[in-house]
Amino acid sequence: MSLLIERAGALASLQDGGRMGVRHLGVTQGGPVDWISHSWANWLLGNPVQAATVEITLGNFSLRAQTDTCLAICGADLGAALDDEAIAPGRSFEVRKGQLLTFTHPKRGVRAYLAAPGGFQATPVLGSCATVRREQLGGLAGDGQALAEGGRLHWLSGVSAARRELPVPTVTPLPSPTLAVVLGAQIGDFSGQSLFDAFNSDWTVDQRADRMGVRLLGPTLHSTRSSMISEGVPLGAIQVPADGQPIILLNDRQTIGGYPRLGALTPAAVAQLAQCLPGTSLRLKPISLEAAQRAHRELLAQWR
Repeated sequence: MSLLIERAGALASLQDGGRMGVRHLGVTQGGPVDWISHSWANWLLGNPVQAATVEITLGNFSLRAQTDTCLAICGADLGAALDDEAIAPGRSFEVRKGQLLTFTHPKRGVRAYLAAPGGFQATPVLGSCATVRREQLGGLAGDGQALAEGGRLHWLSGVSAARRELPVPTVTPLPSPTLAVVLGAQIGDFSGQSLFDAFNSDWTVDQRADRMGVRLLGPTLHSTRSSMISEGVPLGAIQVPADGQPIILLNDRQTIGGYPRLGALTPAAVAQLAQCLPGTSLRLKPISLEAAQRAHRELLAQWR
């Protein structure tokens, strides 16, 4: 049971729930940047939500079915089509042997997630097949490489798909999203004006954005801390380097960092940011830890 990759840009990769419990070794988590869309794609087929999917960034990707099967797509609208018949994200669909599934370019959002029955198969490295190029871990061959033309994506034969329908729309970005932030340990090191600007100004997603992090452009933020000892950085951490322009760290981030932090995006806000194209305008909104934890538990309950 497989799909043959006929065209692949440099930005499509195999991702599962991530490589957890190994940051003390200097190994980052990887996994889907928009973990919500990844989970919904798996849910549509009755898969475990952590099962491996293909994360397709910005399109330029096509696959030929080698057998009859059922697939699902969630996340961004990258102009997906099956033999030239458009397929909207947020649904499962039948595929016949020989049919061509293509993803062209972004119409809305950045990343789409393609799921197969039971999840795509690859040998795990440190407990996960999540692709992390910088660390050369995961992926089809375990070397951290992106999916390439001529590769084959396999899943287990005999696994039947549930063919569910989404109870809610998949996560796609609003025109000007507001991202929730849990304030961090160095919040008191920023000037009052900087804190006002951080949470009352529009920020623009910079061209410098990848799976490691996203730089925001806007007012210059000032910290009184001139240096600090590097410490562990969580998913969504908002670091502020010397130029005063925040960098939000994502799944392929380094495990430690030495810049002061405003705080960290909530997991749901990370998924929103993952779908924001360069040039997108957004705002940051502080939220209490308790409110963030409650919202996250409610989100996870949808897949039980």
